Amino acid sequence: MSLSDQTHYERYSRHLVLPGFGPEGQQRLLQSRVAVVGAGGLGSPVLHYLAAAGVGRLTIIDFDTVQLSNLQRQVLFDESNIGQNKAKAAAHKISAINPVEVIAISEKLESANALPFLQGHDLVIDCTDNFAARYLINDACTLLNLPWVYGSVFQYEGQVAVFNSNGSTTYRDLFPEPPKPGVVQNCETAGVLGVLTGIIGSLMASEAIKVLARLEKPLSNTLLIFDSRTNRIDLFPVPDRQARKQVTKLIDYDEYCGTKPPRDMKEVTVQELKHLMDTGADFQLIDVREP
Repeated sequence: MSLSDQTHYERYSRHLVLPGFGPEGQQRLLQSRVAVVGAGGLGSPVLHYLAAAGVGRLTIIDFDTVQLSNLQRQVLFDESNIGQNKAKAAAHKISAINPVEVIAISEKLESANALPFLQGHDLVIDCTDNFAARYLINDACTLLNLPWVYGSVFQYEGQVAVFNSNGSTTYRDLFPEPPKPGVVQNCETAGVLGVLTGIIGSLMASEAIKVLARLEKPLSNTLLIFDSRTNRIDLFPVPDRQARKQVTKLIDYDEYCGTKPPRDMKEVTVQELKHLMDTGADFQLIDVREP
């Protein structure tokens, strides 16, 4: 793409007159390639704003389908999209916003495909909702030497950071080890304020544009935490633990985070459970009793 096209000049005119941005910044956006992992609550505003801003190529990676419960916060979709793959539905929607190049990958990002899916991009944006995916994205970006934007939401709070940008800290510097399984709830069980995903997603899109257009002061080496109940924003330094040196290959991240379903699962009685505990057997207990 080129700004010599009159349509492009008119479309991006507010960027072109922006101090510190100008034609140079816009041209960098037009030539940039971004992979967005997850097209849900965070992915919706990220994709919308990056497409509108003129990011030249957007790769959307999401294996999930649109459900009715998504529509409370995933604003790219409507009821007509229920049952459709999110990556493909999102690609269709953002192509109507701005005819940038869009690639939809309706597969789950895994250790086996992460490197080929992410290589060749200038930036990766994590719009997932689980620790296994974040560690995978972090390690893949570390191996590929790619910067990536992190975002997460939980109930009324959200977090944003930029990792692995020009030697900056990584996700493993912030979280050296994943939490124990079951300690941290997800949005499905704990809930999330719908509009919060729009706020955090917009901040993520802003950070992405700052990195791509080479604007000042992206959130490198810094974690932003936003509380929607008080509208308070706190910034915390991320210590450099040199965690990138630990990453030499991709692993099984579901197993690493303890989220891999057990191969053998069976129902047990109270007496059988007591016997397992008394004998020191190695097992994982899942309590499905009603409260």
